[in-house]
Amino acid sequence: MCGRYYIDDSLAGFEALVEELNREKPGGAPIKTGEIRPTDVAPVIANSRARRQRPFLMRWGFGGAGRNARPVINARSETAHEKPMFRDAMLDRRCLVPASCYFEWQTQGKSRIKHAMKPDGPLVYMAGLYRLELGEPLAAFTILTQEADERIAHIHDRMPVLLPAQWAGEWLSQTADAAALLDRARGAVGVHACPM
Repeated sequence: MCGRYYIDDSLAGFEALVEELNREKPGGAPIKTGEIRPTDVAPVIANSRARRQRPFLMRWGFGGAGRNARPVINARSETAHEKPMFRDAMLDRRCLVPASCYFEWQTQGKSRIKHAMKPDGPLVYMAGLYRLELGEPLAAFTILTQEADERIAHIHDRMPVLLPAQWAGEWLSQTADAAALLDRARGAVGVHACPM
């Protein structure tokens, strides 16, 4: 599962992304970086209508079925192509969620210990899906999850699907076999836990 993640805006990849978004909305509110929580508006990378990869601002979490439903922030990569909520997005509305790390909480007795799950390397892309929601000005995204890497499974049994930067174009390509790419992604980017 992925319930929070972190964007370090001092990293070269993030600086360029934030600069491009700021050029598109000059004078607007600053782009959210740091710790990202469900329902926050954050930068993601997706295809434009012209099929050019570029950053967009989207809200984290698909709307639930009812007015008071919690947002759907994660989708199981193994079954997303079967579920009505995610099926269409798996075909042609995939996105990349850039992050420096994500967070998980480990329960030990009555205590909960927060861990930063750090990828191998400074920047990672989490595989995501997005959709437009009725009456909402921004698209919403969700993060795909998979079984946890064996190094961190003792903390949580699920983790985001982490994609190496060189796979970014393939994940966003409508001609790519998304299921095959998700299978290849298992273990492609290692992670280790750091207590906070």
